[in-house]
Formats: sequence, C-alpha cells, structure tokens
Amino acid sequence: QVQLIESGGGLVQAGGSLSLSCEVSGRAFTAYVMGWFRQAPGKEREFVAAINWDGGRTQYTDSVKGRFTISRDNAKKTVHLQMNNMKPEDTAVYYCAVRYLGYDIQVTVGAYQYWGQGTQVTVSS
Repeated sequence: QVQLIESGGGLVQAGGSLSLSCEVSGRAFTAYVMGWFRQAPGKEREFVAAINWDGGRTQYTDSVKGRFTISRDNAKKTVHLQMNNMKPEDTAVYYCAVRYLGYDIQVTVGAYQYWGQGTQVTVSS
C-alpha cells in the first residue's frame, strides 16, 4: 500500500513563497512518477507539475512555469513543490499524487493511482 502525506500549506500574500512537501510510504518510490495537482472551489482538479523517477524530467502547467519548481529526494522518499511569486489564482487545495503504471509523465488525474489528503494554500491579494 502507498500512502502520501502532504505538508507545508498555509496563507501567504501575493508575491510571496511557500514550499510543499509530500512524504511517500511504500516500496519502490524511485519507480514512481510524482505529481502535484490542485483544486480550487467549484473547479475541477488540475495538473500543476510532475517529475519523473530520477528528477531528470519535469513538466509544468503554463500558469506556473517560471514560478514553481518540483523536485524529489529519492533517499527520503519525498517530493517538493517550491512556489514563488505566488498569485491569488494559485489559491487551492494542493494534492500530491503517485503514478506507478508507467514511467512517462502524464497530466491527467486518471493517470495517477494514489493521492494524498491535500493541503490548503491560500494567497491573499
């Protein structure tokens, strides 16, 4: 069984920074593609960023490119999302996700098999 625990959410002013972390339990962490998604009130869950097993490939949604950075530490079984120059539209519940049915990065919710409980991120204007 794979479990994901997110941390690091909170309230920040526009232009500020937050860092999210996700600790993963279970075997073969290095085999997983890791992703971050977010869901704002009344909206569907959307892709934010993902990273492949060795960190050599990353992908971001256009709205966060240049502001967010995803990284992973396989020894600690953690994945991070550094969020800089944050905007009010970044406000959402952020979810960490694991994709183990494939080594390629995917951007759809259905491509990820395990999910964390979510952490609230609020950006005030």
